[in-house]
Amino acid sequence: MIKAICFDLDGVYFLNGKTNFINSLKYLGVSENEAKRVFLKSDQMNKQYKLGKMSDEEFWAWALKEWNLSLSVKEIVDLLITGYEINREAVDYVRRLRARGYKTVICSNNFPARIIGLQHKFGFLEDFDVVVLSYEVGFDKPNKEIFRELIRKANVPPDQIVYSDDDPDKMGGARELGINTFVYTDFVAFVEHLQSLNVM
Repeated sequence: MIKAICFDLDGVYFLNGKTNFINSLKYLGVSENEAKRVFLKSDQMNKQYKLGKMSDEEFWAWALKEWNLSLSVKEIVDLLITGYEINREAVDYVRRLRARGYKTVICSNNFPARIIGLQHKFGFLEDFDVVVLSYEVGFDKPNKEIFRELIRKANVPPDQIVYSDDDPDKMGGARELGINTFVYTDFVAFVEHLQSLNVM
């Protein structure tokens, strides 16, 4: 019996954030390749940031230097947050699940500036019973340790948790621990898969 459902943030609960940010950077004269290199593909810097080993100030000061932009750290973070839109369908579904007694969960590779900014803009954390963030626990997906923390905080056995991600490579640790996993393709398929597990 499923008791806890884990939601991804980017692309599920929130829409278009990364795309809109990259488009805004292009408007400022940063090429798409450079925007993605720094924001998405710089494994060493991004990983350190999302593991809580770099501060917001350190990462974004580095990014601004790489992009040769004269914005402040606050201005570049505000630009990032401005591009995020909320997926109303997902929000309504999360709230319905919660009203029926399911635990709603976030397990996310993320960084403080984005979580704080999105919370200030949308107040989204109030919709979730359990929040596990890479920068707080010092591990990121697919490391088993971040999923161990998810299980601990959800306080239910792993086989009673469902976790979906659009990146199959991020699910290995969850699967090894016995959490129900499946690849996220779109929201309709996500809901249908949960229904197949007798959720709602």
